[in-house]
This record gives sequence, C-alpha cells and structure tokens, in this order.
Amino acid sequence: MNAQQKISIRFFDDREVRAIWDEQNAKWWFSVLDIVAVLTNQNDYTKTRNYWKYLKARLKKENSEVGSATTQLVSITTQLKLLAPDGKRRLSDMLDYKGIIALGKQFPGKKANRFIEWFTFSDESIDGKSKTKAYALFESSLIDSIEVGTTNGLKQIHAYLFGGLYDFAGQIRQKNISKGGFQFAVSQFLGATLKQIEQMPENTFDEIVEKYVEMNIAHPFMEGNGRTTRIWLDLILKKRLKKCVDWSKISKTDYMNAMVKSAVNSSTLNELLKNALTDQINSREMYMKGIDYSYYYEEN
Repeated sequence: MNAQQKISIRFFDDREVRAIWDEQNAKWWFSVLDIVAVLTNQNDYTKTRNYWKYLKARLKKENSEVGSATTQLVSITTQLKLLAPDGKRRLSDMLDYKGIIALGKQFPGKKANRFIEWFTFSDESIDGKSKTKAYALFESSLIDSIEVGTTNGLKQIHAYLFGGLYDFAGQIRQKNISKGGFQFAVSQFLGATLKQIEQMPENTFDEIVEKYVEMNIAHPFMEGNGRTTRIWLDLILKKRLKKCVDWSKISKTDYMNAMVKSAVNSSTLNELLKNALTDQINSREMYMKGIDYSYYYEEN
C-alpha cells in the first residue's frame, strides 16, 4: 500500500470504522481494533488492543469444532499501516468483509447483531451513489476545471455529485425552502443574492469563511447543498491559501451547531475551521476522509 492508498471511514453509533482499499485483490480491509472498540464500547486504545490480543489467543486455542469461519479468523488477518494514537503510522490488524462478519459473531447481544446488519447493508440510496461519485471526483479531470469561488463552480460540483440522481442536479432552485424553522434565501431574489456572494472577496481566511457562510444561507439547491459547498470551500482554500480542511477533526455536533449559529455570528465556525486547517491539499487520503465526514454530517 502506498502513501496514496484509498482510506474510507464508516460510522457506526458515531464511531469511526476505518477501511483500506486493496487494489490488487479489489476489496476493502477493515480495522479490527476499530470494530472491537465499537462492539465493546471502549474508548481506551490500550484496553481495546489487549481485548483483541486476548480474543486472538482464545481463538488460536479453540479446536475445529467451533467452526471454520471462527478458527480461520486469526489466519485471515492481515496487517496494514493505520494512524495510531501517538500520531505515527503503525501496522494494525485488518480483516476483509467475511472476516468482519465472523468477528462480529464473537460478540453476543443486540449491539453485535445491529453492527452486522449495518455492516452488510448495501447503500443504494441517492446519498450512497452520490458519495461514490464524490470519491471519483478526486481522480476526475473535472476537479481541475471547476471554477473556484463562483456560482457556476458550485453548480459544476452539484451536477457532478447528483447528476442522474436528481433531475435538478446543477440547477438553482425555483422554490423557497426552510430547515429547522430557518428560511433560506427567497427564491425570487436568489439570482441577485448569488451574484453578490460571487463578488465577495476571498483573499484571507476570514473572508473565505464569510463567503462560505453566505453561500450556505443562500442554499442554492433543493437538496445536496452542504455536501456541495464543503467541496467548494476546500477548493477556494486550496487556491487562495494552499490549505484545506481536515474535516475528521470536526465533530458532527460541533459542526452542525456552528453552522446554525453562523447565520448570526460566524466566529464559532471560523474557529472550528481554522483549527482544522491542513496543508495536505494533494493528499488522496485527506480528500477521502473529507468526503466521509461531509456525508456523515448529513445523516439523520
């Protein structure tokens, strides 16, 4: 696995489950420690690692009567490098799809059953398909031709993410919409509003955040605004400041609360984004993590 490996993050009960794509064998490998932490409801890395160490030792001792899937769990485990709590990449035990299901069966109870049901669920929803397209955008030639900081650029991103999924993909809405009692920009004046936002300066970090806030208040599309504008924001930051946001550093609750407040005062959002800035603008892993978190923010 090289430095440009494709890492995906799934979320179960608001906990990360990391996966690495194996190009050679065309399959995902999932972090055993992440899943053990989920199923034991454990936040302590050392305790999670010790639990898995104990479980491995127990499985090795069990005879073939236990069942092939169980006895093979240890032998089918591979090791790939993942980020450890100390900030370094260390070899970590990984299992493939079948291995994870077998692992889940080692944990009795409703939570383990829920986990297996979640893990085996095939996401054929609009969001699921759109997320796959968002992943592909990184390798797409379109990403270099998108107009940065313009309404047209935003429409290009939206059309790419939702083309074939929504009949209004890439089209500015013609209806009024609201969310949680908040009324977004009136559709009758949306064209003029977007022209004003487009002309806003984007030379400093503060200016870029204000422009992002105004675009969110405008909410130009019927659906998919958040996922689209977060990519739009990162492209502005990349062009102007040679930075992007490491979205994995911003919790869902903190982000949603800051976005609600931003309509009146954007200081909380400004601070959240500033603390999550990174210069890894060409990192495939950083982009993939960003997409994972972006779509996670939108889950109910």
